[in-house]
Amino acid sequence: MSSPKREFLCKVLIVGDLGVGKTSIIQRYVHNIYSHCYRATIGVDFALKILNWEKDTVVRLQLWDIAGQERFGHMTRLYYREAAGAFVVCDLGRAATLHSVQRWKEDLDSKVSLNNGNPIPMILIGNKCDLIPHGTNSQSVENLGQELGFTDCHMTSAKDNVNIDEAISCLIKQMIANKDDTDSANDSNIVKPSLHPLNFRYTKGCSQCCCL
Repeated sequence: MSSPKREFLCKVLIVGDLGVGKTSIIQRYVHNIYSHCYRATIGVDFALKILNWEKDTVVRLQLWDIAGQERFGHMTRLYYREAAGAFVVCDLGRAATLHSVQRWKEDLDSKVSLNNGNPIPMILIGNKCDLIPHGTNSQSVENLGQELGFTDCHMTSAKDNVNIDEAISCLIKQMIANKDDTDSANDSNIVKPSLHPLNFRYTKGCSQCCCL
């Protein structure tokens, strides 16, 4: 008789300045599509990805696409609540977005944490690596990630589908490890849907904001 599957619901935040490619990353990961058209996300948008992570584990990723113009606003505390992990995205071709990384991380650290009080795992993403010479700014982003205490750092391209799966898989591993470490049935960051039903309306990727 086969063992029952573990099912986890993981709320993941994707934050960063306007135009860094947050929505494109989600579209690429969830639907494997990329669009050249651009319309800024307004407020927050959602996407859901269901993964057969291991033979006995199903992971339901609830991806929250936070608009760049929402940064550090009073609504972000509501958006961040009960998140299990986060991506902070910058644009490798725009130095100003790298300068904002520290403020985004500080905002997350101040508004969300695991049940044990530790910070949620966060991965720094340097996006649009397809638009710059190989290696340009990547070392600066990696150094920044280490300096600020990010869980990991990845250079990605939503357009060319570079390192998107790798970055998200890295975060999933950390979120599951956190769950296994705490082994708490009341952990609200990663929960069994059978115990905490998900009441949320699924929208396809971020269909109203077709690109970045």
